[in-house]
Amino acid sequence: MRALPLLSLLLGSCMTVPALAANSSPEASEWLNKLARAEQVQSYQGSFVYERNGSFSSHDIWHRVHNGTVSERLLQLDGAAQEIVRVDGKVQCVSGALASGVATPPDSAPRMLDPLKLMSWYDLRVAGKSRVADRDAVIVTLTPRDQHRYAFELHLDRETGLPLRSLMLNDKGQLLERFQMTRLDTTAPSDQELHASASCKPVQSVASASGGSTAAWRSDWLPPGFELINSSSRRDTSRNSTVSSLMYDDGLARFSVFLEPVKGSSGNDIRTQLGPTVAVSRQLNTPNGKVMVTVVGEIPLGTAERVALSMRAQDAQARQ
Repeated sequence: MRALPLLSLLLGSCMTVPALAANSSPEASEWLNKLARAEQVQSYQGSFVYERNGSFSSHDIWHRVHNGTVSERLLQLDGAAQEIVRVDGKVQCVSGALASGVATPPDSAPRMLDPLKLMSWYDLRVAGKSRVADRDAVIVTLTPRDQHRYAFELHLDRETGLPLRSLMLNDKGQLLERFQMTRLDTTAPSDQELHASASCKPVQSVASASGGSTAAWRSDWLPPGFELINSSSRRDTSRNSTVSSLMYDDGLARFSVFLEPVKGSSGNDIRTQLGPTVAVSRQLNTPNGKVMVTVVGEIPLGTAERVALSMRAQDAQARQ
């Protein structure tokens, strides 16, 4: 579960946009710049609901910016207790089901919301106004220019620029994910409110190898606009193998590719989707044996499948 889909990408560019793509609105770009700046300067606390695949959950959030440091605590209020604490985007501790596997590696790069870049892949528009959590909001839409990404509808707080509601939609306009604030207070939370509970277990950064196995992989095809932002490898002692991972980002959407040697007849192809998140696994033959390639992220199934089938070992490339 992504505890907070939109607030996690608020880190961003403060740049102004000198030139706009043909179908994008200057006003929409200005609002996205305001959204990008909000995370860097605005403290707040509140409550929100999250919906995916027909399932709802409610959460509290405390977010403080102090002397350039961003501290954040999230707590799920219903179902199994889940908590996560982050400082400058790095996970400090987790509890509940999250403790068995944080969705985002602690040292992965934060999302950078850059309207100038987004206008190459999305049409940005101001679609009107709304009222969310008893606050006036401006509606900004991001419509993809191709079939390789999803559309977004953002309701941004007119006073602060913070997201009060976000909808992620597929190419048929069907809702994939909803985030909506039910209460927003721009008072900075206290040290006590940001302090993790006793059940929140510290997260150890997994040592990763640079170069090596990750440098041995590349994709023959990527959706336009997606760039490699992080790569790592880790030793899986239970399987006595090395798992390589590569993370790609277009400035808004993100997906990861995991590659692991297949031993014997183990490993099955997978093609599944839960809300906006897809998972596609395919076995590939390489000069060093079979490898299971798994693509997980916020992209359409067909796009994920094409990425999985395009992965190649670098040494095989060199011989072609």
